[in-house]
Amino acid sequence: MRISELSAQSGVTVPTIKYYLREGLLPEGERSAPTQATYGATHVERLGVIRALLDAGVSVAETRRVLATLDDPPASAHELLGAAHSAITRPADEGVDLSATERLVSGLGWKPGTCDPDVLGDVARALDGLERAGFAVPDAAMPVYLQSIRAIADAEVAATPTESAEAAVRYVVLGSVLVEPLLLALRRVAEQVASAERFGGTTTP
Repeated sequence: MRISELSAQSGVTVPTIKYYLREGLLPEGERSAPTQATYGATHVERLGVIRALLDAGVSVAETRRVLATLDDPPASAHELLGAAHSAITRPADEGVDLSATERLVSGLGWKPGTCDPDVLGDVARALDGLERAGFAVPDAAMPVYLQSIRAIADAEVAATPTESAEAAVRYVVLGSVLVEPLLLALRRVAEQVASAERFGGTTTP
């Protein structure tokens, strides 16, 4: 298909497609003439990934890292998961103390060498934010957090596609970027439901 047809099928404007081509986010089409190229289903799928990432707030640079993982995936499924997370995770701060983080995530079954340090760094930043705010997670709540998040992780990993590296990376990355806001929103709904059941009354606009 020509670029106009790619635009019509993907819903992405021609100028935007050309921008993605210039930025190296979208691979070049097959040249049919010096000024023309043809595109296929893989370009439509790639545009879907790019749009989903950018619309979710992932930067162009981070999107490029995700796409690089798609184009050159690790052989191991576990390394593939780590690479996909790494592409959308802020690097750990230099010299950050992970001891409190490691004690906490041991409740998830963590053992040394099983997690990307950048992912642990995200937990460390969150714990630091709680401490600086003077807020402590209640002792009764933290074990529930760990049990619940481990159950979610088990279900998600079990559902990871295995037919191709691209399908697996797409699932992990888009699942992280797009599902995490859903989890937070569902948490707020559940809190309001639990509050209404415990304290009575309704929440009005």
